[in-house]
Amino acid sequence: MWFTEKWTPHIKFSVEVKKHLYSEKTKFQQMDFYDSYELGRFFTLDGIMMANQKDEFIYHEMIIHTPMSVHPHVKNVLVIGGGDGGSVRELTKYPKIESIDLVEIDESVVKLCQVYLPEMTVGFKDSRVHLFFEDGLLFVKNTNKLYDLIIVDSTDPVGPGEGLFSREFYQNCYRVLTEEGILINQHESPYFAKERKEMQRAHKKIKDLFPIATVYQAFIPTYPSGHWLFGFASKKWHPTKDFKGSLSHQLKIETKYYNDEVHLGAFGIPNYVKKALNETE
Repeated sequence: MWFTEKWTPHIKFSVEVKKHLYSEKTKFQQMDFYDSYELGRFFTLDGIMMANQKDEFIYHEMIIHTPMSVHPHVKNVLVIGGGDGGSVRELTKYPKIESIDLVEIDESVVKLCQVYLPEMTVGFKDSRVHLFFEDGLLFVKNTNKLYDLIIVDSTDPVGPGEGLFSREFYQNCYRVLTEEGILINQHESPYFAKERKEMQRAHKKIKDLFPIATVYQAFIPTYPSGHWLFGFASKKWHPTKDFKGSLSHQLKIETKYYNDEVHLGAFGIPNYVKKALNETE
C-alpha cells in the first residue's frame, strides 16, 4: 500500500506504508496516521504530509531554536497551530521560558498525536504549557496578553489554516508582541508555483508591518521540493547581526540539525528566491 501526495499537477510524492493506523474526519479536516518502511510513523491532514518520525526534527528545530538564539529574553511564547507537539517539545527545553500558550483549532490533532506520535508530544506534560482549542485568528484578535515570541506553526493556507496567512492575523500578531518581539511563521516553499505564490503573499503582508522581515531556509525532504522557508519578523532583533551563537549549544540542548553554522547559513538565500521576494516589494 502506498500513500501518495500530489505536489503539482505533474509531480507526485509516494511512500510505501506498512499499515494505515487510523483515519478520522474531524469537524475541520481529514486526519490519517500511517506506519511506513522508510519514514516511520507519519500523519497527514487532508492528504498532505504534516510530520514523520524520520525528519520532523528538522522543521521543529529550525522554527524554534533560530529565534531563541536571537532574542535574549524570551519569557512568554505563543504557538499557533503546532498540535503535533514538536514545536512545544523544543520550547520546553529552555528553562527561562515562563509560559507557552498553544492555540490549536482541532483538538483531535493533539489527542491523536499523543497516541500515535508520543515522542513529539512530550512537551504537553510541562506545567508551563497551556492548551487552547480555538481559532488562532480569533485568539490573537481578542487576547490582551503580550508575547516575546509568536510561532505560527500552521498548515498550508487552505481550510483551517487559511486565516493564519491574512493581513488581519499578522496585524494582531504585531499588536500582541512586546516591543522586542519576534514572529516566526512557516513560509511555504519558493520552488513550485503554488507554494511560491503563497510565500510571496505572506512576505508582502509581513514586510509591510515589521521593520525587520526576512526569510530563512531548511532542507526538509518530505515537504514539496524539499526546499522550505520560514519567515522571520521582528520589532528589534536582527537574525544575523544580533546572533551571538546558538543558545541551544550554550544550554547543552542536543540538536540533530540546528547549529551555529546552520543558523547563519540559513539566511543565505539563493538568487531565485531573492528575486521572488523582491517582486513582492
